Amino acid sequence: MPQNARLITFVVLGGFAGIYVVAGSPLALVVFAAQAAFVVHRRWWLPVVVAVAAYTSVLTMGTSVGILGFAAGSLLLTRLWPLAPAVAVSAALLGPADPTISAVLIALIVYGLTRLTDRVGEVHATRLALAMTAVAEERLRIAAELNEGLGRALAVIADSARAGRPDVDTARRALADARAAAASFRAMSLTPEITTARAMLAAEGITAEVRVGHHEPLGPAGALLAAVLRETVTEVVRRRAATSCLIETAGEEGTVRLRVSHDGARTAEAQAIGDLPARIEEAGGTIVTSMSAEGRLTVEAVLPDTRPAPERDGAYALSLTLLAAVLAGFSLKGLLLTDHVWVSVALLAVICFLQLRSVTGRHMTSLAVMTVLTYAPLPFLGMSWLGVAGFLAGPVLLAFPWKVALPLVGAVLASVAWAGTLLALPAPVTVNYTVSALVTGLVVYGLVRLAQVVKELVESRQVLARSAVVEERLRAARDLHDLLGHNLAAILLTCELARRLDPEAAWARLDEVPAMVERAERDLRAVSGDAPSLSLAAEADSARAVLEAAGISVMLDLGHGELGEPVETVLSTVLRESVTNVLRHSSARHCAITTTRVDGVARLRVRNDGVSSAAGRPGSSGIGNLTTRLAALEGRLATVQRQDWFELTAEAPALTWTRQARPAAGSSAPPDPARF
Repeated sequence: MPQNARLITFVVLGGFAGIYVVAGSPLALVVFAAQAAFVVHRRWWLPVVVAVAAYTSVLTMGTSVGILGFAAGSLLLTRLWPLAPAVAVSAALLGPADPTISAVLIALIVYGLTRLTDRVGEVHATRLALAMTAVAEERLRIAAELNEGLGRALAVIADSARAGRPDVDTARRALADARAAAASFRAMSLTPEITTARAMLAAEGITAEVRVGHHEPLGPAGALLAAVLRETVTEVVRRRAATSCLIETAGEEGTVRLRVSHDGARTAEAQAIGDLPARIEEAGGTIVTSMSAEGRLTVEAVLPDTRPAPERDGAYALSLTLLAAVLAGFSLKGLLLTDHVWVSVALLAVICFLQLRSVTGRHMTSLAVMTVLTYAPLPFLGMSWLGVAGFLAGPVLLAFPWKVALPLVGAVLASVAWAGTLLALPAPVTVNYTVSALVTGLVVYGLVRLAQVVKELVESRQVLARSAVVEERLRAARDLHDLLGHNLAAILLTCELARRLDPEAAWARLDEVPAMVERAERDLRAVSGDAPSLSLAAEADSARAVLEAAGISVMLDLGHGELGEPVETVLSTVLRESVTNVLRHSSARHCAITTTRVDGVARLRVRNDGVSSAAGRPGSSGIGNLTTRLAALEGRLATVQRQDWFELTAEAPALTWTRQARPAAGSSAPPDPARF
């Protein structure tokens, strides 16, 4: 997407520069080249080249002062932005009002498109980092929730066992709390219940079709809809009369909808759904059971979508503001030529409104209205209305595939040339209007498309973060059920058995409980995402998966062998931070991760391309923390940047121990191998 944003920017800027090339200014090519380079590389001398070429073209070749807009736009992107108004003033002094307005418009477009392109790159680069942050926050919340209840309960159970009292009640409550927590984590998502339903139906030989149209997590609505799906499918399986079942979900207009349809019932009353209608009504939703003429029973539940409102992004607001300003500027240029100001103002207001509406999607009715408003007023308003055709070309490019849109745009441009001939305009004026219509169309297309790209990226980033949270909750639910739930059930069984035995046998059983509690506490830390020791191999596999999901080619070569636990944990942490930096601070297409072990030294090297600036890399707090961690193990961290690639290298003794585990001074005793 960042590449697409840059391409759109280059096309729009090239369109503007093309006007001045056609008008006889070869220096416009220099202006465009320097401006395009400045979009990609913020070199201080590029705005100087733009300004010198633009002013030279105006003063020596008689080029329209509109070209000075490139110089003003470049300045707006630098610390010298206060000079941009001075460029606009100089344009007003050197030329008439119309090209001066063009200069201001070009300045706004250069600034806005470049900023939007930068923002697209930033949003694209941080989408996975945001997901990782969301997962980290969810882990902290899960840890706080579980440690407050289950952690305290496990401590009470262990203390009671040591005192010879089997605390069955606390063990039973702990197991119930763990199961309830697992259910609540699963309830945030409807997806696991859909997977279970599909498996149940398939096991009974029932053809299952699933159409998912909602976004996770659903929050409280997910729990109720999961209950509806569970009850409905359970009834279908119990009756064993259905041959097909359709499960559909949809999120629309602030609601989330579940529809289950099957052919396994003769009447609508045959579907048992318990107390769900009352619960759904209490939540502000509705549930309807109906029978179709074809004999299919349908259960449809609709609930309010109680998720937080979508994140607002400043880039999207900037894109809309810029589009509105450019539309107003183009309209003002047309109003300077007309004698029917108020009629033109009213018609242009409608057209501008429809243009802004096109940001939200394809609206064929709006396009039809714009087509009528483009051509119907021409006999009455004449030449002053001829430039409005450019407003039509942009939405046409957005509304149709390229193979359809390009011929239609060609027809629009041909209509401008034909209208200019009918109005008996001089050939140069007709050519100017035709080229201007093309450029206006490209500008409108570029601004609207970039606004859509920003909106899509922000929404996809939120969806990715929400999906990551859902996956983390499901992982916690699985661990609660499979790991902690198993140990808690064993603790409960042991306590119940000890209560039934004679004192001597009970003591023997209760002696086992503290060790079982210790295992349960380790499971609790695992459920909470607490991993005090990390595997470098596992972290490398995870890094490869994350990078490849971002479209980055990964070369992975692991040769570190067996490492001490502290070293492996720190190097894993270094790798995790490096991957985050690759995602956040580069536009990498390739990344190489290698580990070696030479002369007792473990070395991790991460190298990536796509680096345009070293800002925020070597001096960041993350890199500083890693340097400190490695120094504690007598290791070191080094970074190197050459041209567009960046390399990070971390080294540490392959087998080492923490400072706390070192043998005392003068002691000949070797360190405890368990400490390595």
